[in-house]
Amino acid sequence: MAGLGIHHVSVLVSDTRRALEFYHGVLGLPLELSRPDTGFPGAWLRIGQQQLHLLELPEPLAASRATGHGGRDHHFAMLVNDLDGLRQALEVHGIAYTTSRSGRRALFCRDPDGNAVEIVEQEVT
Repeated sequence: MAGLGIHHVSVLVSDTRRALEFYHGVLGLPLELSRPDTGFPGAWLRIGQQQLHLLELPEPLAASRATGHGGRDHHFAMLVNDLDGLRQALEVHGIAYTTSRSGRRALFCRDPDGNAVEIVEQEVT
């Protein structure tokens, strides 16, 4: 058996609506409408062929203390084709970010619950 790729990543959030404002409204991820009734609030979104699952829990990161730079914290990374455009969207919405310390075309920000998100510009080949 070999891994074929990532199907989804789950992120714990305290307010699904607020999280959707960030992931859907700011980052532009489309909603995945096939989410079954799981018995708890949340949402699924698409990132290319993969999914991001938002799982709502009260105080999801209470036991964790996030670092300032998301690259040294639990995070997921998504590819974009226009990092500068995304950077502008973050600035318009007042969302702080840091750039990759490696010099790559990437940045790190946090969602409303403090989850780190890495955004990497896909290299054109």
